[in-house]
Amino acid sequence: MAKLYFYYSSMNAGKSTILLQSSYNYQEMGMKTMLFTARLDDRYGDPRIHSRIGLEAEADLYGQDDDLFAQVKARHDGEPLACVLVDEAQFLTRNQVDQLSDVADHLSIPVIAYGLRTDFQGELFPGSERLLAIADEMREVKTICRCGKKATMVLRLDESGRAVKDGEQVVIGGNSRYISVCRVHWKEAMAV
Repeated sequence: MAKLYFYYSSMNAGKSTILLQSSYNYQEMGMKTMLFTARLDDRYGDPRIHSRIGLEAEADLYGQDDDLFAQVKARHDGEPLACVLVDEAQFLTRNQVDQLSDVADHLSIPVIAYGLRTDFQGELFPGSERLLAIADEMREVKTICRCGKKATMVLRLDESGRAVKDGEQVVIGGNSRYISVCRVHWKEAMAV
């Protein structure tokens, strides 16, 4: 039986790198994969998954209204898929997570979703919340805080490098806008 997996972490833990390595492993064995990434994250301007260490691969983009089950089924009918891999899974809607569970349950294709667990305010993203609720297996991808402890939280920074305490849940950005920290340093930054 295929499963729905959720690999979660704070930022800069290597989720995209792990996703790309997983896809490569399937392809090296002659198996087809389908990769998705969020249309919302347009930093690179192309339909690709990019990792901070330079790995990248072509991907299908998804937006809030896309039916991921239908897209996977159409591709799978044309060429059997061995795995579906989703980057930036925090941006999935609740319905899209359910569609991905249907891919595992009805098409018997494993789905591995990679994403952030929480936003800069310590709140769950909708996609992450649903994945935490229904995924068959969950794994934390670990990274470290500047103090050496495990980083579990994300800080959004303003132009001066100070923690942003409120605002929209989603503001696209990389290392200059976000950093991963332990809970102690997150609380300290949010209290100032």
